Amino acid sequence: MTCYSYVLLALNVCLCFTHTGSCFDEESWKVHRRRHSVKQYCCSQCCKSFSSQSGLCHHMNIHTSKFKCTECGRCCQGSSALALHRRSHSGEKPFECTVCSKRFSQSGHLVRHSRIHSGDKPYKCSLCNKSFSESGSLQTHKRHVHSNRRPYQCPFCGKMFKTNIDVKRHVRIHTDTKPYSCRHCSVRFMWYNQLKRHLLESHNEGTWLVCNICQKKFVRSCNLQKHFLRHKNVKPYVCSECPKHFATAYEMKRHQVVHSDVKSFGCILCDKSFKRKHSVVQHFNRCASKLSVSDMLPIC
Repeated sequence: MTCYSYVLLALNVCLCFTHTGSCFDEESWKVHRRRHSVKQYCCSQCCKSFSSQSGLCHHMNIHTSKFKCTECGRCCQGSSALALHRRSHSGEKPFECTVCSKRFSQSGHLVRHSRIHSGDKPYKCSLCNKSFSESGSLQTHKRHVHSNRRPYQCPFCGKMFKTNIDVKRHVRIHTDTKPYSCRHCSVRFMWYNQLKRHLLESHNEGTWLVCNICQKKFVRSCNLQKHFLRHKNVKPYVCSECPKHFATAYEMKRHQVVHSDVKSFGCILCDKSFKRKHSVVQHFNRCASKLSVSDMLPIC
């Protein structure tokens, strides 16, 4: 089915009628609407469809296992993609920032990172005028801040998410998946930040980012920047529903639950859902205690 219509508002925002509540700037809309184009080329292995023959041929590499990672079994669509993926296991980062010595696995990541030092933020949100140094950060901002849609649900705990990537990351908590391994001692980690901290603490690899006020150490530059705001008592994030200010977007999001009807946490024993995690935990204990023995034992 094609997404045949959209609305261009005075704010220069495109609304997708197929994905209700999704909004895009004009350039992002051009990319997004390709998802709704007719996909006539179907994969015989998994029934996934593509809008072009070349797209299907590129996809078939996954099933032939021609470009398969020997570490985790992930199949990539080409040799270059496989080489980049392998760096997530080896920790190889050949591209270094000349300003702060931070290293990257891809040259494109270094280019985007350089905007942190230059202050260049060419990507501007058309809804709130907030600017970003990366286009991906802008799109993430729009999904997390300006959209209330949470179409993706965790199959283990029922928690709802705005993106499929968020669900996949969250599921690691339930499955104890640890995709990041240290090349020095083979210890595995669930999150990349954990691996990076391990390399700094155990193998003296990398560079700590240190606050020049309190000497607190950080692994990521974005966390150091947020930390600086607390010293300056700067709270740039303002709730759209009330006058409260916050130092980080995360704190503002947690607060905005008060104003929202979105209930992200669902009980797996009944149909009830809740706004906060601690509420569903308390409910689950009560809900489980009401079950009889016959409810919990298999019927013979």
